[in-house]
Amino acid sequence: MKITTIILAAGKGTRMRSELPKILHKIANRSLLQHVYDMSRQLESNTIKIVVGHGAELVTETLKDLEADWIEQKQQLGTGHAVQQTIDQFTDSDIVLILYGDVPLLKLATVQQLISNVNDQSLALLTVKLANPSGYGRIVRNDAGQVIKITEEKDATPNEKQINEVNTGIMAVQGEQLKKWLNQLDNSNAQGEYYLTDVIEMAVADQINIITCQPETEDEVLGVNNRIQLSYLERIYQQEQANSLMERGITLKDPMRFDQRGSIESLGQDIEIDINVILEGKNSIGSHVKIGANTQIKNTIIGDHVEILANCVIEDAVIGQGSRIGPFARLRPESVLANDVHIGNFVEIKKSSVASGSKINHLSYIGDTTVGSKVNIGAGTITCNYDGVNKFRTVIEDGAFIGSDTQLVAPVTIGRNATIGAGSTITKDSPENQLTLSRAKQMSLAGWQRPVKQEK
Repeated sequence: MKITTIILAAGKGTRMRSELPKILHKIANRSLLQHVYDMSRQLESNTIKIVVGHGAELVTETLKDLEADWIEQKQQLGTGHAVQQTIDQFTDSDIVLILYGDVPLLKLATVQQLISNVNDQSLALLTVKLANPSGYGRIVRNDAGQVIKITEEKDATPNEKQINEVNTGIMAVQGEQLKKWLNQLDNSNAQGEYYLTDVIEMAVADQINIITCQPETEDEVLGVNNRIQLSYLERIYQQEQANSLMERGITLKDPMRFDQRGSIESLGQDIEIDINVILEGKNSIGSHVKIGANTQIKNTIIGDHVEILANCVIEDAVIGQGSRIGPFARLRPESVLANDVHIGNFVEIKKSSVASGSKINHLSYIGDTTVGSKVNIGAGTITCNYDGVNKFRTVIEDGAFIGSDTQLVAPVTIGRNATIGAGSTITKDSPENQLTLSRAKQMSLAGWQRPVKQEK
């Protein structure tokens, strides 16, 4: 069975009040269209066609890595017209699945159930029952419970308006049948548009069964038309992520104040995450890890027994087991910490490796540096790695002790077990096992008078 998925993504999204095409607005840091694409990619023997219109160039450039065929709908003349643009993109024997680029939370299981209902004598339609169906096309059935048509709100009789089963627009149909019905569509309506829903009555006329199925929740099929709906679906999505993590054994102090904007590649046990934590990109988290409040972590590998205190920002880093980070620490890309490393408050690490047992506890910047094991770096230490044009590397060998308020001007090497006196500016390599310091001579001037402000 070969599937062709058509994702309709041509609309402007006027109510978003944005220069950005609606389908490029994001939930969990992925565009609405990306969510739909990622779900449909999980279907076997599936090729994806995406119909774009408004902002087509921006959409295709932004999402150029998608393995899909892009088809432009130069005039937006309705959903039927959009699907007509793909009529030469699928074969008669294909099952054609029609999805919408602004319906991001649709589940794979729902789509698989829909597709299973398609054969040469049936069309599968996804419907949903709403407590308030106002504004939606109603599913009209005969006395035998068979679908006979979809009636739009403006055309519905008082009795039809009482129907709470509505059309989602999502359907699956055999290619040969769809081609036939697409060629029969016309735009003889007030809007002058070609509506895909018209194929339902054509199918009924051809004695094709309309088999309906429903999603697990109505949230799956909600679309995004404005910022309020976008925000609502963001929270629904995040609640799903939180529930999934808690089912896998993570303790979230407040699931409503947690965002996962990516994936967790591996996950240990007995993990605690405090409020307002954001996980982005691809992360791996070991066992017995604690993550403090207001922390942002992106594309990071975290070992077992790591404690990350509050208000840290960590990106593209590796943190070895038993390490402690923060509070208010920043690990920038290519920071690699070995086991039992301590990075304290207001410390920034960038493109540096720190070997096991080393400590950088206060108010320091360590960039483009190789730090050995059991090194202690005092408060206020700065690696001066940039001359305005080029960057240079600092090497601090095992067991070194760097006194507070020290500037290490790269390229420079601090030898094994060397000690750097507080307040030093080091511009030359320091020998191992020796004290190195550079300070101006301290003087006290007797009889010196502090200036006083002159009276005017």
